[in-house]
Amino acid sequence: MEIVDRETFEASLDRLRAREKAHTREGDAIAAARRRLPAVEVDATLPLLGPEGPVTLLDAFEGRRQLIAYYFMWNPGRPAAEQCEGCTFYANQVAELSALHSRDITYAVFSQGRNVSVEPADARTSYEESLRYRGFMGWRMPWYSAQSSLRELLVGREIGLFHLVCYVRDGGRVFETYWTKRRGVEAMDYSYALMDLTAFGRQEAWEDSPEGWPLLPTAEDQRPATPRGAVPCPSLPAEAAPTG
Repeated sequence: MEIVDRETFEASLDRLRAREKAHTREGDAIAAARRRLPAVEVDATLPLLGPEGPVTLLDAFEGRRQLIAYYFMWNPGRPAAEQCEGCTFYANQVAELSALHSRDITYAVFSQGRNVSVEPADARTSYEESLRYRGFMGWRMPWYSAQSSLRELLVGREIGLFHLVCYVRDGGRVFETYWTKRRGVEAMDYSYALMDLTAFGRQEAWEDSPEGWPLLPTAEDQRPATPRGAVPCPSLPAEAAPTG
């Protein structure tokens, strides 16, 4: 790391700031294009399972105009410590929903009852497991099982992989307006955004960092979209974690 005087430092930062502002304006332009995307209708009556029993996709809007659904990966029958670290990381970012509600947006988690590496288990059993995990983690966002409707809700996509999907309703009709996966789901995150402001960044091998910068250990199959360190509820002892 080069050490310079304040004037040189500020001059370098000003050059970078020009790029940051261009990046922000491009992000605004992309968001504007996103608002102009066409939409596709989705069956509003597709069944979900909620804490009080069967509900529909339309019910998940909770009367609001828009819905953002995070499709949570799940390992049926596995203890908390063996659940998806990435999904846990991203779910931890969504703590306060009032700002979304003020814009007529509902946020909810749709548990898939499976992930890409395992077959689905009994829908009711998997949902009850995932609800216990939700409680264990201290999350309070709406939580449903979408297991019985995944083929319709994620048509043409990789079932079991985490997705973020946006919907809008017009009365009793529901339309899908946008979806993303993998690093696109970083839209939910503030931890990585803050890490990116620091000198050492995320400390992951895929990043373009100067020689000798600190790096975290990386498994051979580690992907940038799967953060490390999102361990389930570290304030509780391991024996308190729910099991399948």
